[in-house]
Amino acid sequence: MRLHVAIGVFDGVHAGHRAVLASAVAAANQDDGKVIALTFEPHPSRIIRPQNPVLLILNRKQKDARLLEAGADEIVHQAFDAEHRAITAEAYIPWLKERFPKLASLHVGDNFCYGQGRKGDAAKLATDSHSQNLSAKIIPPVKTCGEITSSSRIREALVAGELELANSMLVRPYEAEGVIENGRKVGRSIGFPTLNLPWKPELVPCYGVYAGEVVTPEGIAEPSVLNWGVRPTVEANASEPLLEAHVLRSSGMLPAPGSNIRVRWLKRIRSEQRFENLDKLRQQIEVDCLTARKFLGLA
Repeated sequence: MRLHVAIGVFDGVHAGHRAVLASAVAAANQDDGKVIALTFEPHPSRIIRPQNPVLLILNRKQKDARLLEAGADEIVHQAFDAEHRAITAEAYIPWLKERFPKLASLHVGDNFCYGQGRKGDAAKLATDSHSQNLSAKIIPPVKTCGEITSSSRIREALVAGELELANSMLVRPYEAEGVIENGRKVGRSIGFPTLNLPWKPELVPCYGVYAGEVVTPEGIAEPSVLNWGVRPTVEANASEPLLEAHVLRSSGMLPAPGSNIRVRWLKRIRSEQRFENLDKLRQQIEVDCLTARKFLGLA
């Protein structure tokens, strides 16, 4: 079976990445071939500049799921280490042919660089592929909301709380995943019980209150209002942020502590803030829930 390989770090598996995968899928459909997503682990920045590595949008499990969703038949996680980094640009195509003996085509974004010292670019890849009797497709940038879609722009948007822009570039909502733990039940005491999700992403999105969904282990999406942060009203010196989800409308029994859930972030409502007392917090949560209900089509 002929192999059509899409190459990239693919952090976020955003609209631009999906265009690269779509090119490989189209090529595979022509000869009943197979689509391979060739990605790298760890992120190359951890080797190239370990003092300032890129903070990832998605973990490996999330990335793999989205790559498969985008059309990959198989995902190859190439170790990005000193040995791989030492492959010269001239030796890269031969290395790919050895790694994938039935290689038929390559698919990359136009900003793709490779080889020792990043001396290879997309144009060189296309030229060298042709000389090796391979097809190479260079995919131009994809724009979202008038901006070039990129992992770096998504990171900036998440840190700034520009969630709707980030989600548009990601194609599907930004998500957290983890296991529910018992909390202090402060939310329950003021009428807003929450599912508490300790969560430690590499890239920390902007603290605040969001409209979103809790996806249960059964795959049911429950509309929710989310709080992500250090909870300054109820925690004096919290060192770790917590993701809390108050389900606005449940279609059944809510997941219990110990359950693995996903949390979709859909719209940022406001920044995190400290209130004078729990009654003031309760009043603001009522407003937040109403805002979330309107956005989610529940009011």
